[in-house]
Amino acid sequence: MHDDQLHIDLGIARRLIVEQLPECRDLPVTALAGSGTVNAIFRIGDDLTARFPLQGLDAAEVESHLEREAAALGEFRRVCPFPAPRPLMICSGGHGYPLPWSVQTWVPGEIASPRGLSGSLEFAEDLVRLIQAMRDADVAGRVFSGEGRGGVLRDGDEWVAECLRRSTGLVDVDRIGALWARLRELPYADTLVMSHRDLIPANLLVGDGRLVGVLDGGGYCPADPALDLVAGWHLLDDGPRAALRDRLGSGRVEWFRGAGWALQQAMGLIWYYADTNPTMAELGRSTVARLMADEELGALVSAD
Repeated sequence: MHDDQLHIDLGIARRLIVEQLPECRDLPVTALAGSGTVNAIFRIGDDLTARFPLQGLDAAEVESHLEREAAALGEFRRVCPFPAPRPLMICSGGHGYPLPWSVQTWVPGEIASPRGLSGSLEFAEDLVRLIQAMRDADVAGRVFSGEGRGGVLRDGDEWVAECLRRSTGLVDVDRIGALWARLRELPYADTLVMSHRDLIPANLLVGDGRLVGVLDGGGYCPADPALDLVAGWHLLDDGPRAALRDRLGSGRVEWFRGAGWALQQAMGLIWYYADTNPTMAELGRSTVARLMADEELGALVSAD
């Protein structure tokens, strides 16, 4: 998926697990075939997962990142109203894999999909419960880190311009560009909240029509309250999405800013993963389709 992607296969993973987790030497190790783009994930027995970063040149930097991720995940677990992985340990590379890697607990459930529960009001209520729990958490005087999404929309101008250029022929880049031009002008948030920062289907587990687990909480930190609203665009159709907006009390500016974050993320998925990760590319397409079909957003562009 990435030009600098590292090689990690089942054989290497099993050798590293047996060496560094001797208590697991008799447990089966299974490579998980998923749409993940940051880590290769292997299940250890019934209760654990090993996560191997797919990119990185400096082992010390990666280890520092994994330590921060574990701390954030631990904090996220304490406020999340649904099961989430528990960080257990950071291990060393070897056998041709050069980076540190991490071990977490396994959370059962099926990976959500953009259409699977898109018409469910109950699922929308679960997402409200998740987002509200994070909004109610204590920011403890912290500010946005400046890394990734969650600060100021217009900081993504250069990235969106590249996405539009690379997506010519894949989507209606003129109309999407016009929408971005309006959304990027919105006032930025004057109050931050605690945020998951990546509420895409791949990070949400479902079962029996409900949300049953949340993955990848290692990015949990203060951010724009609108950022987690991307879940509505990634996962819900009009009715449930309107219910999510209403229950969270999102005003027009916050809701539109959430659409801006969703557009910024989705446009990157379409072209970047077009040939290497069809699931992620299709997520980008479906999210952009929802955004472009929305009447309020359409009116925003038509106002020009």
